[in-house]
Amino acid sequence: MKSKINKAFVEHFGGEGTLFVAPGRFNLIGEHTDYNGGFVFPGAIDKAIMAEIRPNGTDRVKLYSIDLDASAEFGLNEEDAPKEQWARYVFGVCREIIKRGGKVEGFDAVFSGNVPLGAGLSSSAALESCFAFALNDLFNDNKFDRMELARIGQSTEHNYCGVNCGIMDQFASCHGKKDNLMRLDCRSGEFEYFPFKLDGYKLVLVDSRVKHELVDSPYNKRRESCERVARHLGVETLRDADMAMLEAAKGELSHEDCMRAKYVIEEKQRVLDVCDALLKGDYDTVGRCMYATHDGLSKDYEVSCEELDFLNDVARECGVTGSRIMGGGFGGCTVNLVKDDLYDNFIATVKARFNEKYGHEPQIYPVIVSDGARRCCSCEG
Repeated sequence: MKSKINKAFVEHFGGEGTLFVAPGRFNLIGEHTDYNGGFVFPGAIDKAIMAEIRPNGTDRVKLYSIDLDASAEFGLNEEDAPKEQWARYVFGVCREIIKRGGKVEGFDAVFSGNVPLGAGLSSSAALESCFAFALNDLFNDNKFDRMELARIGQSTEHNYCGVNCGIMDQFASCHGKKDNLMRLDCRSGEFEYFPFKLDGYKLVLVDSRVKHELVDSPYNKRRESCERVARHLGVETLRDADMAMLEAAKGELSHEDCMRAKYVIEEKQRVLDVCDALLKGDYDTVGRCMYATHDGLSKDYEVSCEELDFLNDVARECGVTGSRIMGGGFGGCTVNLVKDDLYDNFIATVKARFNEKYGHEPQIYPVIVSDGARRCCSCEG
């Protein structure tokens, strides 16, 4: 990837710039809890967005995306927003840094990535984190800490891309640490690293390679449901609600809002249970929590789809310790905790069964936990 970017940079802009990289992420457990003030448990992965960037001495930003074979150019004022959706991610990062009193000048950039699109691995957060880290380094003497860089990416989604997301994806991309997962308290911003070197198990993503097109924004609708219930219960977010409170208010809430809140309240506890279980090496409890999360996302939060439920069913049949939807849902991946001696059979079975039913094999991504956003060293790419 590095040599491909170098070559394209020379072709488009001449000379060379500085290379930066930021990873996608996976989340072991804690889905749709981040915007509800709860806990998440992500890690950075070895799939990333890489960019070569060089200040150009003007007030214009010139971008080239290798993967899209597309160029864009824009200024740095609010009215200069580019029409290309992909370029708005970079424009938003520039604007959010400027809003915070930071400095951004014109630059040339070429970027590419190997974060699978539509798989729930947060390629957009990797793009935002890569450019936020780079512009902080190149123009601001790294005055913004990593949590503020994550907030810059989150605000970009809110203000320039129309997604009212939580902080998890950008947080994980900015803070990732090799061989560690992170438990993030999405309300306080406090986080803790947990060593993650599985003994006797493998973690693997099974990508359905389907993404269902949806008429409205189900992500934003789920968030609105949660916010309605929190308001009704008199709490800031569902982090402060419990099942007894929800049960008492059931008759005054819609059935749909009750289901959404039930999932979130149960999920916040599952994250804490998984953290405790991992410290004890209790993978059976981790697996049970993962299956419970899948069931909640499928039946209560209703963000699954036929293909993801099928992958989860095959995992159960193959004796996989834990399996669940990962990401926003409606397509993408399951994340699976598999005993070493069952791994090869599970991969062969899930490929064959899925291909037989849907006409194509799922993509398999073994999880390698990686470092977060950084300047690119000479050995990368």
